Amino acid sequence: MITYWQQEDGKLVKKSIDDVNPNKNTWVDARNVTRDDIQNLEETYKIDPENMIDMLDVDELSRLEKNEETGYTMMILRLPVFSPSEDVSYFAAPLGIIISGRKIITVCWTDCEVLKDFAANRIKDFSLSDLPAFAIRFMARADVTFLRYLKELNRRATTIQNEMLRSVQNHELVQLLNIQKSLVYFTTSIRSNQMLLEKLRKTKIIKLDDDDQDWIDDVEIDNRQALEMADTYSNIMAGMNDTFASVLSNNLNIVMKTMTAWNLVLMLPTLVTSYFGINVPLPWANQRWVGAVAILGMCVFTSILGYLYFMKFNFNKISSGKKKVSFKKRRAERKQKRFLSKQEKLAEKKK
Repeated sequence: MITYWQQEDGKLVKKSIDDVNPNKNTWVDARNVTRDDIQNLEETYKIDPENMIDMLDVDELSRLEKNEETGYTMMILRLPVFSPSEDVSYFAAPLGIIISGRKIITVCWTDCEVLKDFAANRIKDFSLSDLPAFAIRFMARADVTFLRYLKELNRRATTIQNEMLRSVQNHELVQLLNIQKSLVYFTTSIRSNQMLLEKLRKTKIIKLDDDDQDWIDDVEIDNRQALEMADTYSNIMAGMNDTFASVLSNNLNIVMKTMTAWNLVLMLPTLVTSYFGINVPLPWANQRWVGAVAILGMCVFTSILGYLYFMKFNFNKISSGKKKVSFKKRRAERKQKRFLSKQEKLAEKKK
């Protein structure tokens, strides 16, 4: 869909193609573009098809170049996108910006909050009269949105972490993986935008005045802050995943240890019945139910004996270890209190 905007009384006003004033700067907003929209843009504004493909490429990184044939300047930057219907809700998409004469053309294969903010006049103190500054404002708004989305991802990760402390489920692990993917996408995009800022500062492809240079300085500060935050959250997520992997492994070891102990407990009555099942003379063969009761009693006795040895013995051993640790801790606390009391007495004598 292609929308045309012009500024009146400091606000963007939506125009039809017939009502566009050719003597004013125009923002041509192309989002969720179709094949007809792409063909229309290429024919009307003489956009190179290869540049159009680059702007619509999902994995295209930020860059700046000038087309010598048609004379327009093309800039590609990465914008944050939130899509609740996707498995990975937070990701980044390229925004192509073309400055040609009195027109600034933005092309994006999807819709995002940054473009909606501009169209809804939520951006203060901007003007279409300076097209390079208007393009830089997209980068400034992208950094603000990156920071807000990063905080939201951190809150989601904290919520999932609290849920996993009670019970670890596969669904929660998948959610953590998706959040980690979003952080990787954001980190790559922010770092790519940082390289674009450096190129804007060093090259003369776009002529910038002193105010534009100041804007670039402010955008660079926000971009670095977003990059540091994304790196920090990525490291936290990596450590969190390693921790929960260790917890899962530890829980599995505890379960396997318990199952092994029960297997040993049940092995003892099996041993008794197996012994009397072989070809050996039975002392109670002619006494009806006496033999069965005796064998059953032996099975119960060996089961209780095995349970007390394999289950209770280990528990008591662990408990005694805890008691030893607590005793050492209390003794260290008493020593510390005696040392502090001596120091207080020495201080009173000096006074």
